Amino acid sequence: MSAFDLSKKNLILICLRILVALIFLQTLFFKFTGAPESVAIFSKLNAEPWGRIGTGVLELFASVLLFVPGFGWSGALLGVGLMSGAILSHLFVIGIEQENDGGFLFFLALTSAFFCLLLLWAERNRLTEFVRKRK
Repeated sequence: MSAFDLSKKNLILICLRILVALIFLQTLFFKFTGAPESVAIFSKLNAEPWGRIGTGVLELFASVLLFVPGFGWSGALLGVGLMSGAILSHLFVIGIEQENDGGFLFFLALTSAFFCLLLLWAERNRLTEFVRKRK
């Protein structure tokens, strides 16, 4: 693999990290300020306010981990877990469309989960190395 290919791959991974972090971070305002839309969603899940605040803290933590050298995989793994919960909540409890958003939040959850899975795949060697060290 040439140096150009490596830098191109790194640029793509950085862009994916930024996109995931931006999606997570933009929702924090709504979660932490108790915006009516966010309160309504977590009320439907019977997780208001602690689920809303806890999810926000975890999304903030995942966003930071995505950029910590050597731990990007852990932020991506946490992101996959969080977005899996969001996707399942949309599918089985709260519905795809929220507050007449046309399914936008559901789309963001799918997009974030997909990008996090791509990041995990790209860093699978670090994840495997971490798991082997723990045995």
